[in-house]
Amino acid sequence: MKRLRGYIFGRPFLGERVPQHVQNIVLRDYARRRGVTLLLAASEYAMPGSHLILETVCGELPRIDGILAYSVFQLPEDPVHRASVLDRVVSQGKEIHFAVEDIVVGSRPSADDVEVLWRVRLALGSAPGETGLPVG
Repeated sequence: MKRLRGYIFGRPFLGERVPQHVQNIVLRDYARRRGVTLLLAASEYAMPGSHLILETVCGELPRIDGILAYSVFQLPEDPVHRASVLDRVVSQGKEIHFAVEDIVVGSRPSADDVEVLWRVRLALGSAPGETGLPVG
């Protein structure tokens, strides 16, 4: 059975705020449905832009099968840093799962799909009303 380290946030991400206990519930449900073992979730530091805990979890990859994050939008906002994290996972033959979006990244093409998703989300976030739909 695959062993995935949980990864959650204690701060807002892209304007979203989800309590940690709710993130943990979502991770446990995802793990149950996928038949994977969820290892204790690591919670990212509250400082804006921090991904130190994510880097620590990536350092565990030789001993685990991957990471189970609450959302793809908890990855670093910087595209170079985001690509670096995904490349580290994929290059080690591991996976990173995103529970809310029900996405698994375990290959270069799936990592590219995540970047497309990020670009769409950022484009929608900068549109009127933050939904991409006209206001008024």
